[in-house]
Amino acid sequence: MKKQTSMKQDWIATARTLSEALPYLQRYAGATVVIKLGGHAMGSDEGMASFARDITLMRQIGVNPVIVHGGGPMINDMLQRVGVVSEFVDGKRVTDTETVEVVEMVLTGKVGKRIVQAINKQGGRAVGLSGKDANMIVCDPSDPKLGLVGEPVEVDPSLIRQMFDAGLIPVVAPIGTGREGETYNINGDTAAGAIAAALNADRLLLLTDVSGVKGEDGEVMTELNRYDIETMTSNGTIAGGMIPKTETALAALHGGTRAVVIMDGRAPNACLLELFTDHGAGSIIRL
Repeated sequence: MKKQTSMKQDWIATARTLSEALPYLQRYAGATVVIKLGGHAMGSDEGMASFARDITLMRQIGVNPVIVHGGGPMINDMLQRVGVVSEFVDGKRVTDTETVEVVEMVLTGKVGKRIVQAINKQGGRAVGLSGKDANMIVCDPSDPKLGLVGEPVEVDPSLIRQMFDAGLIPVVAPIGTGREGETYNINGDTAAGAIAAALNADRLLLLTDVSGVKGEDGEVMTELNRYDIETMTSNGTIAGGMIPKTETALAALHGGTRAVVIMDGRAPNACLLELFTDHGAGSIIRL
């Protein structure tokens, strides 16, 4: 009897959660949400399956998700396995022709297809592509000293919009094309921000391995604006790897994205918590 009572309470709680989610489901119907999935946030097979279920559910209820993925740990592993020795300038990897071939192989072949397969296994219809497809992302060199590292200068989202119309889920590797047909490696956050801006996305979710932007007291700040970020960067509260993420957030917002959330992608159902509950997840940034 106790077990049946407990199960009934669980069902009631689930029903209540679904009922309370209704305003959010209505709010995001037809919305575009760009999700940057970092290499460290991909986690285990179980974590990937959970993420794939969330993405499939989002598409099922009318949200248009776009996945932009990184894959730094996988790239480093493959470069080591094939014996490619990297040169570094100011702590940043120089991407030569040999390196960019490995980067493209890993991102479009191994990492992208793993995400596509996980989503399709959950009943979604995902398709892997890169910024080179249909000249989606055209780049200039971000810094000549770094070689084939690209900065997006033109983003054409028409292919992604066509995929939305076909009920597909785009999974985009951050590889772009140059004006002369070169292949460029793009920082994953930068690529996601550029795509979100081009789509005028309702949300850009930057999934990482930290819980959000922390204030001076070490606690995660649930809401920030441009002034907060500029102040916290100048006084050193925002430092290290969080600087490029907040820079990406501001660039995406200035480009037309409505809001950006920096959040822990390893947390169960993180995307659903952010979009469809009062609780939210991570730090939301608006202008």
